[in-house]
Order: sequence, then C-alpha cells, then structure tokens
Amino acid sequence: RESRVQSVEARRLDPERPDDQLSIAYDSAAGVRARVGRAPDRQLNVVMAQGDVEWSVRDGSDRALPLQRAGRDGPLHVAGVEGERYTLVFRNLSERVYEVVATVDGLDVMSGQPGSLRRHGYVLRPGALLRIEGFRKSQQEVAAFRFAAPSRAYAANTEAGDPRNIGVLGAALFELSLPGQPPATPRRRDGRTPNAFPADAGAPYAPPPRYPATR
Repeated sequence: RESRVQSVEARRLDPERPDDQLSIAYDSAAGVRARVGRAPDRQLNVVMAQGDVEWSVRDGSDRALPLQRAGRDGPLHVAGVEGERYTLVFRNLSERVYEVVATVDGLDVMSGQPGSLRRHGYVLRPGALLRIEGFRKSQQEVAAFRFAAPSRAYAANTEAGDPRNIGVLGAALFELSLPGQPPATPRRRDGRTPNAFPADAGAPYAPPPRYPATR
C-alpha cells in the first residue's frame, strides 16, 4: 500500500524509558472467547500516556475492532478474521509530540527486525492521526497487515521473526522535543499552568495603600 513518510530530527525527553507501553493480543473469535469468556468488557479503543493518545485496531473497512478483556484489569484481546487487512490507528489528543514505536508479532513495523524500544518510530504531532497500515518496505510503500494463521504469518516466514511472538501487537510512546517546539507544559483540570513561585508574578515593590473611601 502507498504510505509516504519523511525523516525528521527529534529528541526523546527520556531516551531510556517510554511514557507508556501496551500490548494487545490477537486471535480468532473462538480463541479470544476462550480467553475472555462470553461476557467480556469491550471497548473500541484504549488510551495511553494518561489519556494523551488513543489507540485502536481497525479492519479493512476502517471500523474499530472491539478490544476485549476479562475484567477491567485483564490483558486486551482483539479478534481478527484470517486474511482480513487491519490497521493500527493512533490519535494524539494532547498538546505534546510523541514518537510511536510499534511492533506486530514481535517485529518492528519500520524495519521488520526484532522489536526494541531503541528503534526509531513514527512522529505523532498534537491533534494528529497516525495510521500504521503495514511493515514499511520503503519511504513510499508498506506491506499491508493481515490476520493470518501462525504458519502464514510474516514472523514465521522471515529470518528475523520468532513464531513464539506471533499473536501480539505492541506500542510504546516517547514524548519528543522537536526543533523550535518546546515541550508542552504540565496541565491542570482548570486549564491553568501551575506556578512554582506564585508570589513572583506580581510587582517587585510594595503596592500603594488602599484607604477606606470617605464622604
């Protein structure tokens, strides 16, 4: 599929530790049902980095596939149909810039090599939508993701792959600093920016006295 990208200069605020990291297991509908039961919790997306980024898995018609789990804290699962195309979709709901490092079946989506937090990812700017449609073949094309039986999965048919990692989607987020764009300031629920030295915001000298009004 056509998917054009270009390289940009950026710096991770914390190169060693992601702001968030999450995995979603995929299987057939029967396989997912065996893991989550017949009355699982369902959601169409999952939020990461304290609500800054929304992640969904979408089918070939761009419909969000339900993410299922047994209970609120159980691992997430998504059911796929063999041969159907799917896309990883990330939406930035914040004023921060993030790098998205994603893997499918333990392989990095940019390079096709074993996944690592040290690899480069996609830049997700404030308010932007990122669609990762496949393993990147060049700066112009990707090989589309498709749900497949383990023997047909890309990871089972490339030297870099490990069949033991088939069936898992991964994503890690790193906040970035871009040239000319300083990191976002902390936010409060009332929309104001916290001030560590509130007394310094006023005039540097004593204000004039305020006498009671006289008639």
